Amino acid sequence: MSRVYSFTLSLLLVLVVLGVGLYLGGHPSLLPTGARALFVEDSDYDRTRAALMESIRANYYRPVDDERLRRASLDAMVKSLGDRFSAYLPPREAQLFAQRVSGRFEGVGMSVQPDRKGLLVAEVFEKSPAERSGIRKGDVITRVDGRSIAGMATEAATALIKGPPDTSVRITFIPGGKGDTKTLTVGRARIEIPVAQGKVVRSGGGPPVGVVELTTFSEGAHGLLRREIDRVLGEGARGLVLDLRGNGGGLLSEAVLVSSLFVEDGLIVSTDGRTKSRREFEAEGDAIPGDIPVVVLVDGGSASASEIVTGALRDRGRATIVGQKTFGKGVFQEVEELPNGGALTLTVGEYFLPDGESIANKGIVPKVRARDVPRTARDEALPEALGAVRDLVDG
Repeated sequence: MSRVYSFTLSLLLVLVVLGVGLYLGGHPSLLPTGARALFVEDSDYDRTRAALMESIRANYYRPVDDERLRRASLDAMVKSLGDRFSAYLPPREAQLFAQRVSGRFEGVGMSVQPDRKGLLVAEVFEKSPAERSGIRKGDVITRVDGRSIAGMATEAATALIKGPPDTSVRITFIPGGKGDTKTLTVGRARIEIPVAQGKVVRSGGGPPVGVVELTTFSEGAHGLLRREIDRVLGEGARGLVLDLRGNGGGLLSEAVLVSSLFVEDGLIVSTDGRTKSRREFEAEGDAIPGDIPVVVLVDGGSASASEIVTGALRDRGRATIVGQKTFGKGVFQEVEELPNGGALTLTVGEYFLPDGESIANKGIVPKVRARDVPRTARDEALPEALGAVRDLVDG
């Protein structure tokens, strides 16, 4: 009996030691410094980081939010890259970021692009809370709920604006990007992004022209765009304006498929990166007839996938480019889920247009310059695009 008791006691002790060891192995900061050095392979950096956080928690003269401290540590690691498109997203922001390619999201109803003061409003969706509140294209957002967003990664800043329906957010902005700031409380709602819209413009005695607007490269965008193109051509349009103004991009696969609506075959875009093999993406076929004149209308809010389409149609001689210089986001990111439910969005490579050009940090310069003046009722750029198409039809 004593032998059985001794065996059972020994087994229990082994299990307790094993359990404690496993726990401390996963929480090395709880070990004494000497023990941690013996049992845990720990770099000087890891020990210094743990000591720094412990000292701040124990000695800082004001209470410290542990989660905020850990987030700051992760933020700083990614920010050290000096890349405005790479960011650490905590769990809540990661969930909101995932809505970007779904065609719907919860927020105030606008698209934005980076600005040195915060975020530049590139587009405000019709009948959205942002439009009803008086926010307009060209405004520069500087604070969200009183927090400065200057220098913050775009994904992190936009995640602060998004949120559940029937909640609200305080947005501080500079109307038109000039003058004094203004602060509004804007309600949030479930936003259905109008992915593609088309109309036929008959004016000035010229031939009818179809204007098709694409607002995002979410999943299925190419099919919705093709439906609008077929509709306006069926209504008698003799040329097309593809309006990509304020379109900040989306899925690479959709950029290739949208380009394929106009280019029957051949190279659309290639990608390359330090750890990524070079890839070439060809047109998928089933394009509209090549004798239908096309103009692509762009501005500073046209980025990423929009620039792939614009560059492909330009380099392949399929379209005339009208508007303002595009944003210049010639790089792409991969999103990695993290153990805490957050995400890392990391730049891993570049895009190259059919002629081999990278547009990173320089954008695409239109052949015909046209600018829509912010906060005016009239669209000053569209008539220039319509005129360019009609010249091609008449020519």
